[in-house]
Amino acid sequence: MAVTLRPATLADVPHFERWDREPHVIAATSDDADAYVAFEGAVWAEEIENGDPASIHYVAEIDGRPIGAMQVIDPALERTHYWGKDCASNLRAMDIWIGEANCLGKGYGTEMMTLAIDGAFADASVEAVIIDPLTSNTNAHRFYRRLGFQPVERRDFDGDDCLVHKLTRADWRKGN
Repeated sequence: MAVTLRPATLADVPHFERWDREPHVIAATSDDADAYVAFEGAVWAEEIENGDPASIHYVAEIDGRPIGAMQVIDPALERTHYWGKDCASNLRAMDIWIGEANCLGKGYGTEMMTLAIDGAFADASVEAVIIDPLTSNTNAHRFYRRLGFQPVERRDFDGDDCLVHKLTRADWRKGN
C-alpha cells in the first residue's frame, strides 16, 4: 500500500484532535511527563485554515484512510517566525507524525518524508530541508539520519531542547 499526501481540510480536524492526544505523539513532541496533548494550544481548525501560504498541513493516507500528518513551512516567510526572523529563504522545515499507533514501524513515515522532501526539492530555489526533533528523541534522530539528514545544532524552541537536522539537496540526490 502506498502512502499519499494531500492538503488537510477542516474535515480532518477530528483526526488532528485525536492524534494530538495519542501517547506516542505526545512522547515524540514533549519532554513533559505530565503533558496530555502533543501540540499544546493548537486549535486545529485555525492551524489548517490559517491562510498562511508559507505553512501547509498535509494528511497522509493509505487507501483513503488518514494515518498521520505533516506540516511543511517556508521558515523565512511563515507568520510565527518559529525558526527566527533571520532564517534563510532557501529552506523548508517539516514536522511529521504518524497518528495511528497501529501504523508505526511499517515504513509509512519514510514514505511520507520522501514525498514531502521530493515536493520541497521540486522548487529549484529550495537548497535544504530542516527539522527539529527533541534532543531526547533518539528514535527520530536515527530515522532522519537514515534519510540523509545531518545534525547541525542544538537549539531551544519555546522551551523545547531540540537537535536541528538538515538535509541538503545534494545529499538527497546522493541518497536517492
